[in-house]
Amino acid sequence: MKAIAINGSPRKNWNTATLLKKALEGAESVGAETEMINLYDLDFKGCTSCFFCKRKNSGFSGQCAMKDDLTPVLEKAMASDVILMGSPIYIGYITGEMKSFLERLLFMNLSYDSPNGTNFKGRISTGFVYTMGIPHDVVDKWGYPFIFDTNMKIMRRLNGDSEYIVSADNYQFDDYSKYFASNFDEKHKATVKAEIFPDDCRKAFEMGARLCSNVK
Repeated sequence: MKAIAINGSPRKNWNTATLLKKALEGAESVGAETEMINLYDLDFKGCTSCFFCKRKNSGFSGQCAMKDDLTPVLEKAMASDVILMGSPIYIGYITGEMKSFLERLLFMNLSYDSPNGTNFKGRISTGFVYTMGIPHDVVDKWGYPFIFDTNMKIMRRLNGDSEYIVSADNYQFDDYSKYFASNFDEKHKATVKAEIFPDDCRKAFEMGARLCSNVK
């Protein structure tokens, strides 16, 4: 059993990456082989609408024809039992790198013929970690759950279980005094980091373990 984590954050050791590492620990706890990939280390683009994955006799049915640093990552993802993804929310949505990854991963598996919209014959379960600077009540007020639920439904085209966790009100800097960030209460942020974020880590661990256990 294999679980791969895709980090869509430019930071390799902050909130998103930490939660993904915990999710991988959960996957390992039930026997999965794991790997973490940082998208910001790679040189790649999103889907370019070449349609080779849809073209008859192209030899790329169900595969992305583009060749760049993401090519081996997509191959690893499609050979996994569980894909764990993580992204901070930037200007209302996931990062550009994560969006490009999802375009490449999902469009090659999207079917224009099948009534259920997928040409993927296997089963891959997926989990998503979203990190945000705003508090949970604002997350709900601004309608973000619609985005998260929509992504979850789309991921189910890989025929597996799909779920997500949201870690909000995140601590963003080492030292708030060095930044123009007076709209945030550093003391409150520190309290959230000390008291709430550990529970988010627990939820990430449990998600990784649960998704892999369901594969079993």
